[in-house]
Amino acid sequence: MAQSELTAPGIGGGLRDIRHSGFLLKLLVRKELKVRYRGSVLGLLWSYVKPGVQFIVFYVALGVFLGLERSPRNPEGLPNYAVYLFSGIVLINFFSEALGNAARSIVNNGNLIKKIYLPRELFPVASVWVSAVHFFPQLVVLVAGCLVAGWHPNVLQLLAAGAGFVIVGLLATGLGLLFGAANVYFRDSENLVDMLLMIATWASPVMYAWSMVEEKLGSAAFGIYQANPITIGVELFHFAFWYPTTDGSAVMPPHLFSFWLPVGLVVALVVLTLGQLTFRRLEGRFAQEL
Repeated sequence: MAQSELTAPGIGGGLRDIRHSGFLLKLLVRKELKVRYRGSVLGLLWSYVKPGVQFIVFYVALGVFLGLERSPRNPEGLPNYAVYLFSGIVLINFFSEALGNAARSIVNNGNLIKKIYLPRELFPVASVWVSAVHFFPQLVVLVAGCLVAGWHPNVLQLLAAGAGFVIVGLLATGLGLLFGAANVYFRDSENLVDMLLMIATWASPVMYAWSMVEEKLGSAAFGIYQANPITIGVELFHFAFWYPTTDGSAVMPPHLFSFWLPVGLVVALVVLTLGQLTFRRLEGRFAQEL
Protein backbone atom coordinates (compact mmCIF):
# COMPACT_ATOMS: atom_id res chain seq x y z
CA MET A 1 0.00 0.00 0.00
CA ALA A 2 1.35 3.39 -0.99
CA GLN A 3 2.05 5.65 1.95
CA SER A 4 0.42 9.06 1.96
CA GLU A 5 2.71 12.04 1.79
CA LEU A 6 3.59 13.46 5.18
CA THR A 7 2.83 17.11 5.79
CA ALA A 8 3.89 19.50 8.50
CA PRO A 9 1.34 19.63 11.32
CA GLY A 10 -0.90 22.65 11.49
CA ILE A 11 -0.53 23.55 7.82
CA GLY A 12 -3.52 23.20 5.52
CA GLY A 13 -4.22 23.87 1.91
CA GLY A 14 -4.42 27.63 2.19
CA LEU A 15 -7.33 29.58 0.77
CA ARG A 16 -8.45 26.43 -1.07
CA ASP A 17 -9.64 25.06 2.28
CA ILE A 18 -12.07 27.97 2.62
CA ARG A 19 -14.24 26.47 -0.13
CA HIS A 20 -14.73 23.34 1.99
CA SER A 21 -15.28 25.23 5.24
CA GLY A 22 -18.29 27.38 4.37
CA PHE A 23 -20.19 26.35 7.48
CA LEU A 24 -17.27 27.26 9.75
CA LEU A 25 -16.90 30.58 7.95
CA LYS A 26 -20.55 31.43 8.59
CA LEU A 27 -20.17 30.53 12.25
CA LEU A 28 -17.13 32.78 12.62
CA VAL A 29 -18.91 35.69 10.91
CA ARG A 30 -21.90 35.29 13.24
CA LYS A 31 -19.60 35.08 16.25
CA GLU A 32 -17.75 38.26 15.26
CA LEU A 33 -21.02 40.14 14.79
CA LYS A 34 -22.41 38.96 18.14
CA VAL A 35 -19.23 39.81 20.03
CA ARG A 36 -18.95 43.23 18.44
CA TYR A 37 -22.49 44.30 19.33
CA ARG A 38 -22.78 42.55 22.68
CA GLY A 39 -24.24 45.03 25.13
CA SER A 40 -24.77 47.62 22.39
CA VAL A 41 -28.06 49.53 22.24
CA LEU A 42 -27.91 50.47 18.56
CA GLY A 43 -26.24 47.29 17.34
CA LEU A 44 -25.96 47.17 13.54
CA LEU A 45 -27.32 50.72 13.36
CA TRP A 46 -23.79 51.86 14.16
CA SER A 47 -23.04 50.92 10.54
CA TYR A 48 -25.23 53.89 9.59
CA VAL A 49 -24.33 56.29 12.41
CA LYS A 50 -20.51 56.23 12.24
CA PRO A 51 -20.14 56.79 8.47
CA GLY A 52 -22.91 59.37 8.64
CA VAL A 53 -21.06 61.42 11.24
CA GLN A 54 -17.80 60.96 9.32
CA PHE A 55 -19.46 62.18 6.13
CA ILE A 56 -20.93 65.28 7.80
CA VAL A 57 -17.58 66.26 9.32
CA PHE A 58 -15.68 65.89 6.04
CA TYR A 59 -18.41 67.53 3.98
CA VAL A 60 -18.58 70.61 6.20
CA ALA A 61 -14.80 70.90 6.51
CA LEU A 62 -13.91 70.24 2.87
CA GLY A 63 -17.02 70.91 0.86
CA VAL A 64 -18.22 74.03 2.68
CA PHE A 65 -15.20 75.61 4.37
CA LEU A 66 -12.50 74.69 1.82
CA GLY A 67 -14.79 75.17 -1.16
CA LEU A 68 -14.60 71.78 -2.90
CA GLU A 69 -18.37 71.84 -3.49
CA ARG A 70 -19.38 73.52 -6.75
CA SER A 71 -21.57 76.55 -6.20
CA PRO A 72 -22.35 79.87 -7.94
CA ARG A 73 -19.52 81.40 -5.97
CA ASN A 74 -17.19 78.49 -6.72
CA PRO A 75 -17.79 77.18 -10.26
CA GLU A 76 -14.48 75.27 -10.18
CA GLY A 77 -15.65 72.92 -7.44
CA LEU A 78 -16.90 69.36 -7.83
CA PRO A 79 -20.59 68.96 -8.74
CA ASN A 80 -22.65 66.91 -6.28
CA TYR A 81 -19.67 66.81 -3.93
CA ALA A 82 -21.76 65.08 -1.27
CA VAL A 83 -22.26 62.05 -3.54
CA TYR A 84 -18.61 62.15 -4.60
CA LEU A 85 -17.44 62.20 -1.00
CA PHE A 86 -19.75 59.52 0.37
CA SER A 87 -19.17 57.09 -2.52
CA GLY A 88 -15.48 57.16 -1.65
CA ILE A 89 -16.03 57.00 2.10
CA VAL A 90 -18.12 53.82 2.02
CA LEU A 91 -15.43 51.94 0.08
CA ILE A 92 -12.49 53.23 2.13
CA ASN A 93 -14.40 52.37 5.32
CA PHE A 94 -14.85 48.82 4.07
CA PHE A 95 -11.13 48.52 3.36
CA SER A 96 -10.11 50.07 6.68
CA GLU A 97 -12.37 47.86 8.76
CA ALA A 98 -11.53 44.71 6.79
CA LEU A 99 -7.75 45.16 7.00
CA GLY A 100 -7.75 46.41 10.59
CA ASN A 101 -9.77 43.46 11.87
CA ALA A 102 -8.04 40.87 9.66
CA ALA A 103 -4.63 41.99 10.91
CA ARG A 104 -5.75 41.30 14.49
CA SER A 105 -7.86 38.21 13.78
CA ILE A 106 -5.24 35.53 14.51
CA VAL A 107 -4.12 37.06 17.80
CA ASN A 108 -7.69 37.79 18.89
CA ASN A 109 -8.66 34.14 18.27
CA GLY A 110 -5.53 32.72 19.88
CA ASN A 111 -7.42 30.64 22.45
CA LEU A 112 -9.40 28.90 19.73
CA ILE A 113 -6.34 28.32 17.54
CA LYS A 114 -4.45 26.70 20.43
CA LYS A 115 -7.30 24.28 21.18
CA ILE A 116 -8.37 22.89 17.80
CA TYR A 117 -7.13 22.84 14.24
CA LEU A 118 -9.11 24.50 11.49
CA PRO A 119 -7.98 26.44 8.43
CA ARG A 120 -6.37 29.52 9.96
CA GLU A 121 -7.18 31.57 6.87
CA LEU A 122 -10.79 31.44 8.03
CA PHE A 123 -10.12 34.17 10.61
CA PRO A 124 -8.83 36.92 8.28
CA VAL A 125 -11.39 35.98 5.63
CA ALA A 126 -14.20 36.07 8.21
CA SER A 127 -13.07 39.58 9.20
CA VAL A 128 -13.40 40.70 5.58
CA TRP A 129 -16.88 39.16 5.40
CA VAL A 130 -17.96 40.95 8.58
CA SER A 131 -16.79 44.21 7.04
CA ALA A 132 -18.84 43.40 3.94
CA VAL A 133 -21.91 43.00 6.19
CA HIS A 134 -21.28 46.48 7.58
CA PHE A 135 -20.63 47.80 4.08
CA PHE A 136 -24.11 46.87 2.85
CA PRO A 137 -26.10 49.36 5.02
CA GLN A 138 -23.77 52.15 3.91
CA LEU A 139 -24.27 51.13 0.29
CA VAL A 140 -28.05 51.36 0.77
CA VAL A 141 -27.69 54.91 2.10
CA LEU A 142 -25.39 55.79 -0.81
CA VAL A 143 -27.86 54.48 -3.38
CA ALA A 144 -30.70 56.39 -1.72
CA GLY A 145 -28.70 59.62 -1.85
CA CYS A 146 -27.77 59.01 -5.47
CA LEU A 147 -31.41 58.47 -6.42
CA VAL A 148 -32.30 61.80 -4.83
CA ALA A 149 -29.50 63.41 -6.88
CA GLY A 150 -30.90 61.98 -10.12
CA TRP A 151 -28.92 58.75 -10.41
CA HIS A 152 -29.66 56.76 -13.58
CA PRO A 153 -26.81 54.25 -14.02
CA ASN A 154 -26.23 52.01 -17.00
CA VAL A 155 -24.97 48.42 -16.93
CA LEU A 156 -21.33 49.44 -17.33
CA GLN A 157 -21.53 51.73 -14.31
CA LEU A 158 -23.08 49.01 -12.16
CA LEU A 159 -20.37 46.60 -13.25
CA ALA A 160 -17.79 49.24 -12.34
CA ALA A 161 -19.10 49.29 -8.77
CA GLY A 162 -18.78 45.52 -8.54
CA ALA A 163 -15.26 45.61 -9.98
CA GLY A 164 -14.18 48.30 -7.51
CA PHE A 165 -15.52 46.29 -4.57
CA VAL A 166 -13.80 43.10 -5.75
CA ILE A 167 -10.43 44.84 -6.21
CA VAL A 168 -10.52 46.41 -2.75
CA GLY A 169 -11.82 43.19 -1.17
CA LEU A 170 -8.99 41.13 -2.68
CA LEU A 171 -6.43 43.71 -1.56
CA ALA A 172 -7.81 43.76 1.99
CA THR A 173 -7.77 39.95 2.14
CA GLY A 174 -4.19 39.73 0.91
CA LEU A 175 -2.90 42.39 3.29
CA GLY A 176 -5.00 40.88 6.09
CA LEU A 177 -3.32 37.50 5.60
CA LEU A 178 0.10 39.14 5.49
CA PHE A 179 -0.26 41.34 8.57
CA GLY A 180 -2.41 38.80 10.43
CA ALA A 181 0.46 36.30 10.26
CA ALA A 182 3.15 38.90 10.99
CA ASN A 183 1.21 40.17 14.00
CA VAL A 184 1.58 36.80 15.74
CA TYR A 185 5.37 37.27 15.79
CA PHE A 186 5.65 41.07 15.84
CA ARG A 187 2.83 42.90 17.63
CA ASP A 188 4.12 46.17 16.19
CA SER A 189 2.34 45.10 13.00
CA GLU A 190 -0.92 46.43 14.45
CA ASN A 191 0.52 49.91 14.75
CA LEU A 192 1.92 49.70 11.22
CA VAL A 193 -1.52 48.76 9.90
CA ASP A 194 -3.12 51.68 11.75
CA MET A 195 -0.62 54.05 10.10
CA LEU A 196 -1.26 52.55 6.67
CA LEU A 197 -5.01 52.96 7.11
CA MET A 198 -4.58 56.58 8.13
CA ILE A 199 -2.53 57.18 4.99
CA ALA A 200 -4.95 55.24 2.77
CA THR A 201 -7.78 57.68 3.42
CA TRP A 202 -5.73 60.59 2.11
CA ALA A 203 -3.73 58.71 -0.54
CA SER A 204 -6.87 58.03 -2.59
CA PRO A 205 -9.23 60.53 -4.26
CA VAL A 206 -11.92 60.25 -1.59
CA MET A 207 -12.05 63.91 -0.58
CA TYR A 208 -10.38 65.59 -3.54
CA ALA A 209 -10.32 65.19 -7.32
CA TRP A 210 -7.75 63.09 -9.16
CA SER A 211 -7.01 66.06 -11.41
CA MET A 212 -5.52 67.92 -8.42
CA VAL A 213 -2.93 65.17 -8.03
CA GLU A 214 -1.95 65.24 -11.69
CA GLU A 215 -1.76 69.04 -11.63
CA LYS A 216 0.47 69.17 -8.56
CA LEU A 217 2.68 66.10 -9.10
CA GLY A 218 2.85 65.71 -12.86
CA SER A 219 2.06 62.78 -15.11
CA ALA A 220 4.85 60.44 -13.94
CA ALA A 221 4.02 60.68 -10.24
CA PHE A 222 0.31 60.53 -11.07
CA GLY A 223 0.86 57.18 -12.80
CA ILE A 224 2.33 55.75 -9.59
CA TYR A 225 -0.51 57.26 -7.56
CA GLN A 226 -3.14 55.86 -9.92
CA ALA A 227 -1.66 52.34 -9.78
CA ASN A 228 -2.83 52.05 -6.16
CA PRO A 229 -5.70 49.49 -6.19
CA ILE A 230 -7.60 51.55 -3.61
CA THR A 231 -7.41 54.60 -5.88
CA ILE A 232 -8.69 52.52 -8.79
CA GLY A 233 -11.51 51.10 -6.69
CA VAL A 234 -12.57 54.55 -5.47
CA GLU A 235 -12.56 55.93 -9.03
CA LEU A 236 -14.68 52.99 -10.19
CA PHE A 237 -17.15 53.80 -7.41
CA HIS A 238 -17.15 57.44 -8.48
CA PHE A 239 -17.89 56.36 -12.03
CA ALA A 240 -20.72 54.13 -10.83
CA PHE A 241 -22.43 56.42 -8.33
CA TRP A 242 -21.22 60.00 -8.75
CA TYR A 243 -20.65 60.36 -12.49
CA PRO A 244 -24.29 59.52 -13.47
CA THR A 245 -25.52 62.35 -11.21
CA THR A 246 -23.41 64.98 -13.02
CA ASP A 247 -25.10 64.72 -16.44
CA GLY A 248 -21.75 63.83 -17.97
CA SER A 249 -20.12 67.10 -16.95
CA ALA A 250 -17.53 65.39 -14.72
CA VAL A 251 -14.19 64.17 -16.04
CA MET A 252 -12.97 60.71 -15.07
CA PRO A 253 -9.31 59.58 -15.18
CA PRO A 254 -8.24 58.51 -18.69
CA HIS A 255 -8.03 54.79 -19.53
CA LEU A 256 -9.90 53.83 -16.37
CA PHE A 257 -11.34 50.64 -17.88
CA SER A 258 -8.89 49.79 -20.63
CA PHE A 259 -5.76 50.06 -18.45
CA TRP A 260 -6.22 50.95 -14.79
CA LEU A 261 -8.93 48.41 -13.95
CA PRO A 262 -6.76 45.47 -15.13
CA VAL A 263 -3.76 46.99 -13.31
CA GLY A 264 -5.74 47.22 -10.06
CA LEU A 265 -6.96 43.64 -10.39
CA VAL A 266 -3.46 42.31 -11.13
CA VAL A 267 -1.87 44.21 -8.23
CA ALA A 268 -4.62 43.02 -5.84
CA LEU A 269 -4.12 39.40 -6.95
CA VAL A 270 -0.34 39.69 -6.54
CA VAL A 271 -0.81 41.03 -2.99
CA LEU A 272 -3.29 38.22 -2.26
CA THR A 273 -0.77 35.63 -3.48
CA LEU A 274 2.07 37.13 -1.43
CA GLY A 275 -0.17 37.32 1.62
CA GLN A 276 -1.17 33.67 1.25
CA LEU A 277 2.43 32.51 0.75
CA THR A 278 3.59 34.46 3.82
CA PHE A 279 0.68 33.16 5.87
CA ARG A 280 1.37 29.53 4.97
CA ARG A 281 5.06 29.96 5.73
CA LEU A 282 4.37 31.32 9.24
CA GLU A 283 1.23 29.51 10.33
CA GLY A 284 3.05 26.35 11.50
CA ARG A 285 4.08 28.02 14.75
CA PHE A 286 0.96 30.07 15.44
CA ALA A 287 -0.12 27.89 18.39
CA GLN A 288 3.35 28.02 19.99
CA GLU A 289 3.74 31.78 19.55
CA LEU A 290 0.25 32.56 20.81
